[in-house]
This record gives sequence, structure tokens and C-alpha cells, in this order.
Amino acid sequence: MTAGTPRHHIDTSKPHPARVYDWLLGGKDNYPVDQRVGETLPAEARGNAARNRAFMHRAAAWLAKKGLDQFLDIGTGIPTEPNLHQIVQAIRPDARIVYADNDPIVLRHAEALLTSTPEGVTDFLHADVRQPATILERAREVLDFDRPIALSLIALLHFLPDEEAPYRVASTLVDSLPSGSYLLLSHGTADQHPELRQETESAYKKGAIPLRMRTRSEVEPFFSGLELVEPGLVFATEWYQEEPAPVRERSGFYVGVARIP
Repeated sequence: MTAGTPRHHIDTSKPHPARVYDWLLGGKDNYPVDQRVGETLPAEARGNAARNRAFMHRAAAWLAKKGLDQFLDIGTGIPTEPNLHQIVQAIRPDARIVYADNDPIVLRHAEALLTSTPEGVTDFLHADVRQPATILERAREVLDFDRPIALSLIALLHFLPDEEAPYRVASTLVDSLPSGSYLLLSHGTADQHPELRQETESAYKKGAIPLRMRTRSEVEPFFSGLELVEPGLVFATEWYQEEPAPVRERSGFYVGVARIP
């Protein structure tokens, strides 16, 4: 971060999805208010968070091996190693990565996200996905929108209720990318454990965090007009490219990677 970056107030009286996710992953960059939300979630939530993170690692590495060297990761969350840029730049040292998140605590940790290889570039935007035009304008300062870009929306869109137009937000981002780009997405669902839906939604509601888990048919429109790569839209524990999927585990996330034609 550059000198003179404005400080943003961290409200420790209200939980934030990024900090709850950090707690679920075993991180320390969260507050009692975030921990209380995490502790009221079903026990499976920790495993689901870890399996979702593992999907991101596999998918980002696969895209880098395919030659993608530009990534726009929105809803970055608190840095938990290995971060996306570490996965990608281990394969493509010249890769350029732009992170964006609206939680001030992520901004505070942005220096960890900006640790790039000498050949590559990383940057961080303190921005909200609900303002996609702003993110795109600032991302263009680092990324070349005339070449393919991988757009990463991991564990993010289920925090946008229907009235905040999540499909429009996603399509605005996707439509800005050139042919040959990819969308990497994961989305919370209760399809594999409907008995836990009420407990999960109640925990977030008590924390005043909007949560809109979606069914498979509700996640599919995020990939409208795109070319889903195999194995398609599946649970996080089923998305593998370079080795067969292990023994199937239940998952709280649908995931998919799709090419923009």
C-alpha cells in the first residue's frame, strides 16, 4: 500500500462475512462478534469453508496452467496462506492479480496480499461488489482488459439478497471481460444438507448479515451464456481436473469454472 492510504474504521460491534469466514478457517483476524456468529453455525460450516477454499486453490492453479496470467478476485477475504496470488504466481511468476474487498480489516492486511513475485504484480482495491463499475474502472489500471482475465467470485454472491440484484452484478462484471476469460465461482447452498438450512440462516440473521443460499437452479443463471468446463456445476468436493475426486463428501457450496466465449 502506498503512503497516505486513508484509514478505514473497523466496526468491531458488527460481524462481517470476511471475518466470520476467517474464523471458520481457523484464522485469528476476527472479533468476538464474528466468533459468536461462527459458533452458532452448524459444526459442518468449518469443513465446508475449508473444502471451498481447497476448490479455489485447485481451480486457480488449473487456470494458471492453462496460461491465464490475469486474475480479478472480488470478495478476497482476510489473507489466509496460500493466497490466490501465491498459487497462481508459483505457476506463472509474471501473473497480475487484483484483489477487492469491502472489509476494512482486509485493507489493513493488504500488504500481505501485495507481496508479489518480482516479475508479477498484485494490487488491492477497497471496494464493494455492489459497485461493479467502480471495481472495473480501478482494475483497468492494473489489468489489460484486451487479454483474458480470470474473474474469481468465491463465497461471495450468497451474501447478496435478491433485492441487491446479484445476477445483474455478476453479469456486469462478466460482460466487461474479453473472449477467452473465465469465471471462477462458488456459492453457498443447503441442497446437500437441508436440515441445516434454518440453523445457518438464523446464525447469520442474528448477526445482521444477509444470507441467501441458493439451489442449483438458482446458481445456474450466474453462468448463463458461458461455457462451463468439466465437470460442470457441481459441489465443491466434486470439482477436480488433474486427479479423480476423492471419496465424496457433503458440501455447502456449488462451484463452477466457465469460459467466456
